[in-house]
Amino acid sequence: MAFTLASEDLKDGGTLPMAQVYNGMGLHGANLSPQLSWSDPPPGTQSFALTLYDPDAPTGSGWWHWLVANIPGNCRSLVRGAGSAEASLPLGAMMARNDYGSSDFGGAAPPPGPAHRYIFTIYALRVEHIDVDRDCSGAKVGFMVNMNRLASASLTAHYGR
Repeated sequence: MAFTLASEDLKDGGTLPMAQVYNGMGLHGANLSPQLSWSDPPPGTQSFALTLYDPDAPTGSGWWHWLVANIPGNCRSLVRGAGSAEASLPLGAMMARNDYGSSDFGGAAPPPGPAHRYIFTIYALRVEHIDVDRDCSGAKVGFMVNMNRLASASLTAHYGR
């Protein structure tokens, strides 16, 4: 079986619903993280990390919308809205700083023009805990994740205005 990521709220290759669009910067979305579930992680998985990344943001380095680390190895899903409050995350999981400057879910907010890709990725990690905190950048989280990654699974949605 392959390690997979799925959602009740998103379709891979589909359009990002308004619920996952930012509320601000001229947009009126709900800024609500989607329900996500994953299955068949590889043997040896001790924890998970989740990211939401827009590689099309006109920054030269993309845009980190959501970073969740230290999800327990026995967890297989996040509820809709888990990115709004750490109390909704599994015990031990935490959110790092996104590129909006906050430690929570930040929805899509592309500038006018072509649609952007929003890539949700779950990483199966060989360690129970990576050394990151709420103030860590997406680059540091990415480094720690990739140093400990066993496998990953992604789901991509698009949004433009």
